[in-house]
Amino acid sequence: MTQPSSPSPTATYRLQLQPDFPFAAAERAVPHLASLGVSHLHLSPVLESVPGSTHGYDVVDHSAVRAELGGERGLRALAATARAHGLGLVVDIVPNHMSVPEPVALNGPLWEVLRDGPASPYARWFDIDWDGGHGGRLLLPVLHGPLGDEARHFRVDAEDGVLRYHAHAFPLRPGTEDLPLPRLLVAQWYRLAWWRLGRSELNYRRFFTISELIGVRVEDPEVFAATHDTALRLVRDGVIDGLRIDHPDGLVDPSGYLDRLHKATDGRWTVVEKILSGDERLPASWACAGTTGYDALRHIDGLFVCPQGSGRLFSHYRDFVTPLADEGGDWEETVRRAAYEVVTHDLAAEVERLVRTAARISARDPRPGDHAPWALRQAIRELLVRLPVYRPYAADATQAVPDAAMLGRAAVRARGAFRVPEEARAVDLVHDLALGRRPDEAEREAQAVGSEGAAPEGGTPERHEADRADFAARFAQTASALRAKSVEDTAFYRYPVLLSACEVGGDPGEPARSPAAFHAYCARIQRDWPATATVLSTHDTKRSADVRARIAVLSECPDRWRDALGAMGEAAVCGAAAGSMDGAGPADPMVSWLAWQTAFGLGVPAEEPAAMGAPPGDGWGRVADAVLKSVREAGLRTSWTERNADYEEAVAEFVLGGPCGPPAAPLAALGEELAPFIRANVLGATLLHLTMPGVPDLYQGTELGYAALVDPDNRRPARFRPELLAELDGGAAPRDLDGEKLRLTAAALRLRREHPEWFGAAADYEPAEAEGPAAEHCVAFCRGGRVLTAVTRLSLRLVETGGWWDTGLRLPSGGTWRELLSGRELPGGAVVGLSELLEESPVALLVRE
Repeated sequence: MTQPSSPSPTATYRLQLQPDFPFAAAERAVPHLASLGVSHLHLSPVLESVPGSTHGYDVVDHSAVRAELGGERGLRALAATARAHGLGLVVDIVPNHMSVPEPVALNGPLWEVLRDGPASPYARWFDIDWDGGHGGRLLLPVLHGPLGDEARHFRVDAEDGVLRYHAHAFPLRPGTEDLPLPRLLVAQWYRLAWWRLGRSELNYRRFFTISELIGVRVEDPEVFAATHDTALRLVRDGVIDGLRIDHPDGLVDPSGYLDRLHKATDGRWTVVEKILSGDERLPASWACAGTTGYDALRHIDGLFVCPQGSGRLFSHYRDFVTPLADEGGDWEETVRRAAYEVVTHDLAAEVERLVRTAARISARDPRPGDHAPWALRQAIRELLVRLPVYRPYAADATQAVPDAAMLGRAAVRARGAFRVPEEARAVDLVHDLALGRRPDEAEREAQAVGSEGAAPEGGTPERHEADRADFAARFAQTASALRAKSVEDTAFYRYPVLLSACEVGGDPGEPARSPAAFHAYCARIQRDWPATATVLSTHDTKRSADVRARIAVLSECPDRWRDALGAMGEAAVCGAAAGSMDGAGPADPMVSWLAWQTAFGLGVPAEEPAAMGAPPGDGWGRVADAVLKSVREAGLRTSWTERNADYEEAVAEFVLGGPCGPPAAPLAALGEELAPFIRANVLGATLLHLTMPGVPDLYQGTELGYAALVDPDNRRPARFRPELLAELDGGAAPRDLDGEKLRLTAAALRLRREHPEWFGAAADYEPAEAEGPAAEHCVAFCRGGRVLTAVTRLSLRLVETGGWWDTGLRLPSGGTWRELLSGRELPGGAVVGLSELLEESPVALLVRE
């Protein structure tokens, strides 16, 4: 672990910049956010991106700050205003990829590569396999249909040296302007192709499965310098104080990249968007402050899931949906099937590149040898689908032992997929290559012999070494794409038992976390990564924290959920129209379950959509959009690339007429009945997030009640309530959950800002154990010996079992403890009854005077 050389933020506030919310809008929000208590604004990417982008991760020009946001002048003005109010700036940067925009000319470096090919000085920027077929050309899968059908839409502009196709424009290779169209197309350094060919024929690395985002080779020092010059200049000028690194797992060498960045920024506070699975640990060698915080999200959310109730909820789900094991009936089976589908279909091009590289290596390897391409392909797939984490780190010494053990276990199971043991040796080769293991002495002798005469089939020894390094890197990069697409973007949508658990970094198969597990996690974070970021909601969460808090309550009352669905009768099942669609059967109960739970989480009023007269984007429309995205991502009855229009129409009609219509009255009634327990979850998660180890990152608007679904719903411009904060600061009592959450958030954030030593790297973390029959319903801990957090968990079950009874919490001795929300004072060393401490609020924040 590398500690930042500059002071860590005490708390950051994420602003999602876009043309509708530029730098000027962020500048207007500064006084309110400073008053709220954060120390830094956290900005989404600020470099030039595709026009109209609502996120900024589709960068087209690293040399300029985005004009649509106000340009560099606007960013500097925002920084100056922030500084005047005591705030710094943390900025998101995107090292892994750039956009393949429409038109391509927006990406200047890529334009030059398309014009001049491998000879272009920018060819080293992009991760292109020029030997990967297509006659040494770069495949561009942009055509609406097969080339023969689309040729009539091409137009050659010889004067400008451009080939036009609808809104696209591509540079012509010099000297080819006057060729007949068929010859002209073949003569370019790129091959225009039907968009469907991108799945299997692509010869450049992309971001996951998005062909519109091309991989950038920041491992090259010159490329690093060119793509980071503007950001680093703004760091040196004091405009930027910290960095958030998008998707480091896409890089060849994340550790090496972070070392270079750490030196270039003089150790500024930097966190990485690294998704940790299960008990996985962030590599200790990484020069950063920690992750962006999805691991903290998983541990906080898990506290509010009842382990027994979630098991019973699964039983009701199984009875209602009757899913096959690998279509949502069993979590592990669902993940495994999704992984096979993604690795054989969506990532076919990435796998084929690995096969070609492995075949070249095999041709030189005297030990295993004689591996058929099909055997290498199967070995690669079988190893990839069995990795339980996003990727191995073969080049990282701190990860060598655990990664070798992990790949060894995967290899044992992968060999079982082969019928002939000798053919299963392909797994051994792929296993060694993935670990980056070096050739043994016999192999080196064979290489030396081969180098004395003509180059053997596999190429020169230098090419052989390059192939080995390339395979290890590409295998790891493909593994991260596979994990993201198969788990986050497929399995999560096929296993909707408890939607609050289907979150980035989560484990829907085991959604509950015990207080002991939470305390162990916090103690480890305080010891190893005290300046890591922590989050509850982000621009990538599939449901905001408050939506998840509502849904988590269902794990405490699974029978009431079952009864609510029953009360809604046949409306709880997709109509017969959906049943007539391909393979959907007489109904699609999984969609029903998912849609009703989504509507419950968002808190949509039970009204007829037509009667509401609401514009698109309001509650009912947002639920319909989210459910349609869910069924496309699930890919069981429809998908993004193979749309089943009739099925999708039936799903939309069901959502608008069911969960968002009059049949949803029991749903609304259940929400009202569970409101006190939803409140406990919302406030409890909020306080844990703001006082646990790490640096809390608040997503825009979440200091208030914030209900948002999957993007783009969660990227709408933020709303602020400075007048409400001023009212609360003036002594007014909160009138609703918005007020309660804002008051709590401001109290905790201001405490962190005023006393960073109580929460920072030098502070300690001590669990505070409740004593009594309801002790498991309290999570409490002390920070720096001066701040005590106490929250209620599983509050519905607590009420059903008779309340706190005589359960108490012993306050650390010494001094007097003052509860910040109520002002009440309590003596140190005393055992305070939780029924007294948590009488007015399900949470308490105490400070020792």
